[in-house]
Amino acid sequence: MADVLAAPPLLRQVSLPDDPNLGDFPSLFDGEWVWRAYCASFGSPAEQPHALRFRQLSYNPGHSAVATYVMEWHWEDFASQEQFAVELARDRPARLFRYPDDRYLPGLQEVASAIPACNLLNRYVFASSVQRVRVSLVRYRPAGHAVLRHRVGRVRFYVRAMRPDRLPRLLKAGEHAGRTDFVIPRLAGSWAEGGVVWLSEIPGKNLRRLVRTGQQPDFAPILENLSQLWEIPFAVDEHRPFNLRGAYRRARRVFRHVLRDHDFARQHLRRARSVLDPFVESWRPSSLAHNDFYDDQLIQLPDGRVALVDFEETGLGDPLLDVGNFLAHMLWSATFGGERESKASGEYYARFRTAALARFGWDEQELNLREAVCIFRVCTNPIRHLAPDWPHRVERGLSLVNEALER
Repeated sequence: MADVLAAPPLLRQVSLPDDPNLGDFPSLFDGEWVWRAYCASFGSPAEQPHALRFRQLSYNPGHSAVATYVMEWHWEDFASQEQFAVELARDRPARLFRYPDDRYLPGLQEVASAIPACNLLNRYVFASSVQRVRVSLVRYRPAGHAVLRHRVGRVRFYVRAMRPDRLPRLLKAGEHAGRTDFVIPRLAGSWAEGGVVWLSEIPGKNLRRLVRTGQQPDFAPILENLSQLWEIPFAVDEHRPFNLRGAYRRARRVFRHVLRDHDFARQHLRRARSVLDPFVESWRPSSLAHNDFYDDQLIQLPDGRVALVDFEETGLGDPLLDVGNFLAHMLWSATFGGERESKASGEYYARFRTAALARFGWDEQELNLREAVCIFRVCTNPIRHLAPDWPHRVERGLSLVNEALER
C-alpha cells in the first residue's frame, strides 16, 4: 500500500514459540505485520506514530489469542495514544478492533463518549438532567472488560463495561459482599443490555501501594471481613462454583507451550505438576468466597475501614484459596519488586500468613497447596505482559511454587 505511512518501531521486542493451530500467531510479534493489519482495517493515521507498544496478551494455546497494542504520538507539550487489539482463533482469519469499539463489550462505545454517556447517566443514574460529564479510561482488557471514570461536577463514578451475560453475576456478588463489614461501592445504576454498571467512587488509599511503601496496614479487619463472607449461608444451585480446574489447566497449557526450549523451567513445571495436578482434580468448593482476592482489590479508608472495590468473582469457593491468592501476590511482589518494595511486601506476607494460620487454625500444608496453585497462576503474568525477561521470571516463579509445596 503506497500511501501507508512507515511502520513505527514495535517496543518490547519479544516472541513466543509458534502455534500451528493459530496460523498468524508469529505475526503478533512482527511490527510490520501488525502495522499493515491496522492500516488495512482502519486506514493510515493522519500523522506518523512515534511508537507501537505491545501492552498485553491473552493466550489460550491452540485455541485463541488477543494481543493488545498502543500507538503513541509524542509532541513537545503533550502525548496521545490509541489502543487496538488483534484477535486470533482457530480456523478463522485475524480480526482487529480498536477502543472503544469492542464487539464483546456492547456498552463500551457509549460510556466512553461524553454525549452518549450523558444520555445514559440521565436514563440509568440521575433523576435530574446531566449536561456535562468528563470521561477517562482507567483500564481496558479487550474482549474482557473496561473500567472508566465518569465525573459529573464533584460526583465521581467508576463505570464497568463487561459482557452483558456477566452483569447478573456481578450484581449477585455485590449483594453477598455487602453483607460483610467490607465497604463496597454503592451501585448507582446499571444498563443490562449494554453490560454496564455505575459504582460510586470510594476515597482512600490503595492497599498495595500502602504495603509497598512500608506502611503495613492492619490486616485484622481484612481477615475478619473475609471470614464473614465465608460464613454466609448459600444454596449450591444458586451459585456458579469457582473453576479452579479450568484456570489451572489453562495456565498449564501456556507453560507447556512456551517453555519448550527452557529445560530448567520445565523441570520446575514437572515437579509442581506432580503435586498440583492431583490436588486440583480433587479440589471442591466448600463455602462462599471472593475467588480473586489480593491487595490491589482493597482500599483503606481514612477512618481505618477497608473497602473491597472488585468483587465480581464472589461465589462458591474456598477460604484457604482466598488467603492463598493474597499471599501469592504478596510473595510475587517480594520476589520481583524493587529493594524497598520487596522488603515491605515480604514482611507483610510473613505477618499476614502467620496471622491467618493462627486465627483460623488451618492445617499449614493445606494452605501451602492453595498458595502454590495461586502462585502457579500468577506465573503467567510475565507472559501476559510480555516482559522482556519472561523466561527468567516464569522459571523463578515456578521455583516459588515448589518452595511453597516443600515447606
